[in-house]
Amino acid sequence: MTLSLAQLTGQDMQFLVPINARPNAPCLHPEVLEHLEALRHSAQQAGFTLTIASAHRSFDRQLAIWNGKYRGEKPVLDDHGQPIDIHTLTDNERVRAILRWSALPGTSRHHWGTDLDVFDQQALAPGESLALTQAEYDHGPQARFATWLHAHAPRYGFFFPYAQDQGGVAREPWHISHIATSQPLLNALTLDGLHRVIAQAPILGQQAILEQLDWIYSTYVTNICEVHSWNG
Repeated sequence: MTLSLAQLTGQDMQFLVPINARPNAPCLHPEVLEHLEALRHSAQQAGFTLTIASAHRSFDRQLAIWNGKYRGEKPVLDDHGQPIDIHTLTDNERVRAILRWSALPGTSRHHWGTDLDVFDQQALAPGESLALTQAEYDHGPQARFATWLHAHAPRYGFFFPYAQDQGGVAREPWHISHIATSQPLLNALTLDGLHRVIAQAPILGQQAILEQLDWIYSTYVTNICEVHSWNG
């Protein structure tokens, strides 16, 4: 399926489909559903309840996250997960600090409906909420699930674009991506197209973003972990 620039950047969601008939069900790219269901079934057989924390995310939703962080209304964290005082930073520094943990609107892989943040629902204690932190997945309540997920997700056509910290997006052991669908979409999201979208958006730090967009594109958009081919 070929997507338009508006679809690639999360501004048009008409191609997405809900994963089930429940109200407000997460929406995904139609080519992902069958493989996600197979992965979910395999997880269930292994004793896990694979649950979606985040699926598709629109441009407007990502914009609200970005602008909230830029204004200091939402927390911005350093490499060690500690809060940063955003008001002490220059515009360029603010942009780079936010990018460490939050995608620039228009560049999030969640725009495509091919990428998901997942967790094991039954690993949470009653009343406990998911924080999506590395500690949870490395040695916390999601550790057993994370080990299983990394061993089995590739069998169902998924990979981990942020399995390791490569100097761009911080490591995200909860983030899976459908290989066969996401790779062509990443190739279709060009720097020129992204420049047009950002230049027209009400995004805070716009000038600083545009001045370093080449670097952002190579460091945070195309800089993902190795994708192993899959012929499913």
